[in-house]
Amino acid sequence: MSYRNGQRLPPEALGVPARLSVNPRARRLSIRIDGRAGEAVLVAPSERKLGEVVAFARGKAGWMRERLATRPESAPLAPGAVVPVFGRSTRLAAVSGAGSARLVDGDDGPVILSGGEGEAFSRRVENLLRRLARQVLVERTEHHLRTLGQRPVRVSITDARSRWGSCSPHNRTIRYSWRVIMAPPAVADYLAAHEVAHLVHADHSPAYWSVVERLVGDHRPFRKWLREHGAALHAVGR
Repeated sequence: MSYRNGQRLPPEALGVPARLSVNPRARRLSIRIDGRAGEAVLVAPSERKLGEVVAFARGKAGWMRERLATRPESAPLAPGAVVPVFGRSTRLAAVSGAGSARLVDGDDGPVILSGGEGEAFSRRVENLLRRLARQVLVERTEHHLRTLGQRPVRVSITDARSRWGSCSPHNRTIRYSWRVIMAPPAVADYLAAHEVAHLVHADHSPAYWSVVERLVGDHRPFRKWLREHGAALHAVGR
């Protein structure tokens, strides 16, 4: 059977919903769990290797089911909810009118105040988080570019389903998920360093990781934090 990049497999094929993904930078076959989409993502370095990653995934059916069963429940951006911002628990509160959301210091900690009801409230809060993400990530990106003597890049903020960022060296574009703004500042800084380092090395070779280490020191705690908390961040606003 032939497979193609982006193809979705029905649950009966592997025991869970799955999507095929080609990543030329991948050095091996791998499986990641997209908690937001509720599916497993089977990653291969080329389209001709997709059959191999499907075969590999057949032996991981139990693991995939377990990971999908324990993914965090959705956490809508609604009044009364508490979400992390810069790694700090932040309460969402509604105010009268249709004003934009704003982050303030409350008596019991940070609060996001926003007008609007229902989807309008959620949209205003997300827009604020996107603006904060752009501000922080652009600043850290520029800092790491200067450290490496790299030319400027174009930064965009997205809502990728599972990836925290991506770098396209050929057109000097870096994309970040706005959800990184919910992580501690050091984690957001690591992500910026991670993507900027791809301008030097497009792979994840030892030489690449040495560039990341030059920028942020020991990167392992930040990678561990994203592995442990990433699914919960992707559930926010869903």
